[in-house]
Amino acid sequence: MLASDRPAPSARPRDIDYIRVAEPAPVVLAYGIGVDSTALLVELESRGTPPDLVITGDPGIEKPETYVYQEMMAAWMAARGIRYETVRYTPKRFKHWPPYYDLLANVLTNATLPSISLGRHSCSLKWKVAPQDAFLKQWEPAKAAWARGQKVIRLIGYDASPADTRRYNHASAIANDLFECRYPLREWGWNRAACIARIEAAGLPVPPKSSCFICGAMKPDEVRALPSWCLRLIVLVEARAAPRLRTVEGLWRRSTATRPGRMTDFIRAEELLPAADIDAIIRDAPADLIRFQDVAGHVPLPERPTMAEWLDMFNAGLLEAA
Repeated sequence: MLASDRPAPSARPRDIDYIRVAEPAPVVLAYGIGVDSTALLVELESRGTPPDLVITGDPGIEKPETYVYQEMMAAWMAARGIRYETVRYTPKRFKHWPPYYDLLANVLTNATLPSISLGRHSCSLKWKVAPQDAFLKQWEPAKAAWARGQKVIRLIGYDASPADTRRYNHASAIANDLFECRYPLREWGWNRAACIARIEAAGLPVPPKSSCFICGAMKPDEVRALPSWCLRLIVLVEARAAPRLRTVEGLWRRSTATRPGRMTDFIRAEELLPAADIDAIIRDAPADLIRFQDVAGHVPLPERPTMAEWLDMFNAGLLEAA
């Protein structure tokens, strides 16, 4: 038999090479309900790259207009299929105190001021960042990414302005084993004006400046714009903390040439509240709160009245007095 007559050997099937492509890391946008993070969210959605999750840490005492804006943006995200979660820090140990669940009740319970008024900046870490981290540690896409050895991508709305550059320089120097922080606004070269323009181009109102209404970083005009019920609570916070203050006067820390250290004095001077209301709060409310705490301390925790209940009574009494 000639070699040419022999049947060709059967061809061996070729091995197929597979390239294993890892799942992309989940992307989370930390949403502060302000101008920068709103512009970032709007632009990402328009590019077809919305985050897998948008999350807000709520201290419970943002300005009223911020909550109105948040509700509008929650509906905007829902209409576009973007998952949105609002989370809060949840205290668990109350000792003999009435339980509390927001920053206002926290400072009233402990007869103190927010940390920024005492020269520290831990409010956001405790009441905004920590509850976001706690949620994400139970979020299945994050857990799966960490199991693959990936980091969760956290988008932060710092713009390219000088003020945010200082914040970025500080934040970017902090290493994190679980999260890779990215700053798209800075990558795009967007400053505050560009962010405002992007929000307006999307047909959305520009969000108000977000902050707690007892924040020492508020400017006088922001205090002037607050509703009366917020102003009364400012007076209450300063009156409750006053006996323990040694190095600061009040929420604005110390008096300057343009404003007093106590917001209460500003509210009185500007006649934002009747002087009689201010005097009544200072005279009666702290003592009434102490009595409430003393009684509550004798009630077993499951049945113990909460600080929210006392605040409801405080606000109702003011409404009746008005």
